[in-house]
Amino acid sequence: MTGWVLDSSAELAVIKGEPGAEIVVDALANSVLSAVNAGEIVGKLIERGLEPIEATQSLREFGCTIVPVDAELGLRAGELIAVTRSKGLSLGDRICLALAERENLTALTSDRAWATLGLDIKVSLIR
Repeated sequence: MTGWVLDSSAELAVIKGEPGAEIVVDALANSVLSAVNAGEIVGKLIERGLEPIEATQSLREFGCTIVPVDAELGLRAGELIAVTRSKGLSLGDRICLALAERENLTALTSDRAWATLGLDIKVSLIR
């Protein structure tokens, strides 16, 4: 099975109707999303004017599994700062990468910097 770990930027591309959204829509059925990235997306939806309950429901309607962040995942995301600092990746970005690494899935993102990290983590760009 091909599987994906969605970065916040990938989900937001669908929400905003940005280029690459169709790639994300096709991947949703086989995707997971970290709880941290889910929180980022809900926050962005609230900033765009949705009520908190509406924002959460909107995210849940995408149907991908939301994965909790445990100690192992959090610590690995922290370790990744050594490689990603120069590219400006956020904690959410590093959580997404750590989850993709742990589950041996492909991280799906719009952030081109991820493709230049030189990590042994599969990354696919939506545009």
